[in-house]
Amino acid sequence: MAITLKQLDYFIATAESGQVSHAAVDLNISQSAVTTAIKSLEEELGVRLLERTHAGVRLTMEGARFLEHARVITGAVAAAVRTPLREQAGSSGKLRIGMTYTVAGYFMSKYYARFRKTYPQMTVEIKELPRPALERQLVQGDLDIGLMLVSNLANSEELEQELLLRSSRRLWLSADHHLLVKNEISMADVAQEDYIVLTVDEASKTASRYWDAVGLAPRAVLTTSSVEAVRSLVAAGVGVTILSDMVYRPWSLDGQRIELRRLIEPVPSMDVGLAWARARPIASAAQTFRAFMSVTMGGGG
Repeated sequence: MAITLKQLDYFIATAESGQVSHAAVDLNISQSAVTTAIKSLEEELGVRLLERTHAGVRLTMEGARFLEHARVITGAVAAAVRTPLREQAGSSGKLRIGMTYTVAGYFMSKYYARFRKTYPQMTVEIKELPRPALERQLVQGDLDIGLMLVSNLANSEELEQELLLRSSRRLWLSADHHLLVKNEISMADVAQEDYIVLTVDEASKTASRYWDAVGLAPRAVLTTSSVEAVRSLVAAGVGVTILSDMVYRPWSLDGQRIELRRLIEPVPSMDVGLAWARARPIASAAQTFRAFMSVTMGGGG
């Protein structure tokens, strides 16, 4: 039996939600249909992709690896169906893209590689910049388009934006953390725990907003600009943190497991998107890149 796009969609939805029931609601189908599709997919691949926990399901190591492949496959199919990119494959010119750190490190690599293969005649120049500098260079015309955390965008008067991805923020814990036995975890519960604060790409400033919204503050024991340091510290049980699914990996660099849990209170997502200057027409090369990213991520161009 061949693998189907439906199986991939069901698997992605379940992996991202951590619950078969949540995936079924999002997909507007029955839980049994989701379960059957994933079981068939595992049988076809010959590996176990998900394992059950008392709180839902979690990715196995093979499942985490396959999830990236599944996203690439479904994204490529969406791009092929939604827009005639092949007709534009001969596009040339120069494209100047600005990216923030998190986007460059945890989001863009596979899409950039695919874009270069689709448009080999286009010259692409990339700058990694902090958000304020990126916004300033877009307004000044030093960059054609930016790929950034648009949830942090400050200059909305002079910059246009397009959302590409909403990445949920969830609680990260070590595999033996005592909070894992709770059916529901609140921000008040997290406030009682040692907390690892990430600072890169204004993460600490963003976190302060949703902590302030519930009238609480984290008990910070360490502050770092390194996502990998946060991952290792959480996995080792030094503390917990709340970060987005986009930067989550199930294991630390030394192979220790990191668990995810949703919180009772709503925590704002980390939104990735494109930004460009309102004051001038978007350049042809930038428009091509915008259309490529939009359809690859499932948008409409």
